[in-house]
Amino acid sequence: MLGFIALVFPGALMLLLLAMERVEAPLRVESVADQLVEFFDRARPDEVETFVSQGLGEALDRYWNRRSLRARLHARRVAARD
Repeated sequence: MLGFIALVFPGALMLLLLAMERVEAPLRVESVADQLVEFFDRARPDEVETFVSQGLGEALDRYWNRRSLRARLHARRVAARD
């Protein structure tokens, strides 16, 4: 009986560790609360209006699109100077 437990325990432990990995994975992703705080710190009034009328997803999409557009324009200006 002790030999059986010695053979089964490592497998059961590995299954438990794999299950815990699946539980922890979503917790490692940047939390929505952090994104919301950053959004309200830097959002324009029209983006806040979108948040109120259409929800967080649409408002964050507009916010990130504006930020990526600004970054692309800045990169073009820097490239044009060189």
